[in-house]
Amino acid sequence: MAIRCFVLDDEPLATNLLQDYISRLPDLNLVGISNSPTQALQTLQHTPVDVLFLDIQMPRLTGFDLLRPLGYRPKVIFTTAFREYALDSYEFDVLDFLVKPISFERFLQSVGKIYRFSPMTPVAVEPPESAKTGKEYQYFKVNKEMVKLFLEDILWVEGLKDYVRIHTVSGPLVSYLRISYLEEKLPPERFVRIHKSFIVALDHIQAVSATYIRINNEEIPIGRIYKAKLEEVLQRD
Repeated sequence: MAIRCFVLDDEPLATNLLQDYISRLPDLNLVGISNSPTQALQTLQHTPVDVLFLDIQMPRLTGFDLLRPLGYRPKVIFTTAFREYALDSYEFDVLDFLVKPISFERFLQSVGKIYRFSPMTPVAVEPPESAKTGKEYQYFKVNKEMVKLFLEDILWVEGLKDYVRIHTVSGPLVSYLRISYLEEKLPPERFVRIHKSFIVALDHIQAVSATYIRINNEEIPIGRIYKAKLEEVLQRD
């Protein structure tokens, strides 16, 4: 299901830019644009959205002022030319803080947070795609695209400093992401870390030895400090 977005900024050039960026991503559905915070507040109170791209410094009503009476809390990505608002923005548990001018590359990083690690509760009645298909998925940034991966297709993950190589049934993908962060976000009932550089999918384990796990006929080493956790998980399953 498309993620419903709204853009509010008192500068038309800024809203036009974000409109262009959003139009490039098929899973984002832009349901409204406004240059007036007071008018936008009325619209948003009657038409809930999933994600709000929100300027902070605007006439009559700041972005902070708009959020307080809204009545629900969408995922918020602040867009502003003023860096000094960054700390104040975290009072609202914002998803990201974009400083103008906003490049498409930086915009994609914010969208990646929506896709990957922010559980969405769609406002529409229709159930999300994962519920309809029974398949869980996450989005990963690969080169300049957001690539959708079903969790059941992930075999194992290999850490490469600031990157990870995600081995899937269709082949490997490289994404700009730390393995420690990904470890926290992947469901523990489906994945387990067995080494400082490896996370494996439990459903794809073919065999286990004292020193390695075999998946897809590849031997993945087990780190000494991860053995106890692995044994606990395997006994649980």
